[in-house]
Amino acid sequence: MKRGLFAFDIDGTLLDTNKQALDSTKEALQQLRRAGHLVTIATGRSRFHAQEIIRELEFENYILCNGAAGFLDHEQVYKNLLDRDQLDTFVEEAQTKEIDTAFVSLDNMKRSSSNDVQIMEEAMHSFGAVLPELDQFFVEDQDIYQALAFFNKSYDTQFQKYDKLRFVRWHENSVDVVPHDGSKAATILHLADQVGIPRESIISFGDGLNDREMLRESGIGVAMGNASAEVQATANLVTDTNDQDGIWKALKKLAVI
Repeated sequence: MKRGLFAFDIDGTLLDTNKQALDSTKEALQQLRRAGHLVTIATGRSRFHAQEIIRELEFENYILCNGAAGFLDHEQVYKNLLDRDQLDTFVEEAQTKEIDTAFVSLDNMKRSSSNDVQIMEEAMHSFGAVLPELDQFFVEDQDIYQALAFFNKSYDTQFQKYDKLRFVRWHENSVDVVPHDGSKAATILHLADQVGIPRESIISFGDGLNDREMLRESGIGVAMGNASAEVQATANLVTDTNDQDGIWKALKKLAVI
């Protein structure tokens, strides 16, 4: 195929259930690069949570914070920060409901409260991270790309009034708070446009609810076999699981490696 853009989610996609990249995945990435394709991660993680994967798997391009930041050749080419007024108002409301929040810059994360530390720890540990340190003033002098709010699905309809924010669930007790007009998909399309790759030449891989848009908007969206039925329904192709060479098998089926 002509030069394409290949975008990969990290957790549940690039990494297996042991949080390691399979040998077949590593080989697939190298073959795509040797063929001249643009290869990027597209993750909800910030740079400091993704840096080990970036380094280990030799990524030069990366989309972070659910699309709020985009990098080509390690240079930032896209930034979409949270609306500060609505974020401040939401955090105040969350505190009245005893909902914990945390704030994400490119290279740090701090929490603003300690209402239920156990719930926060469970969510953070699910992708190998630790409980963010408490710093109520962190948000005041940082660019905030993303926030986390720790609540279950019973609260999902209570924050629709924040029209400049979007709430994307990634854990049963946590959502990412991202710019309403932001997504992995939007940033993938932005990067592809910058380097002259047409939409039909974008192939994306994911397994989570925050991957649905990029699977729909790509030329080919590939859902992992471990993705939920809801995510799989948005994809053009469903491959094997992240433990069973799903990325390699899909790329072979698509005849790009």
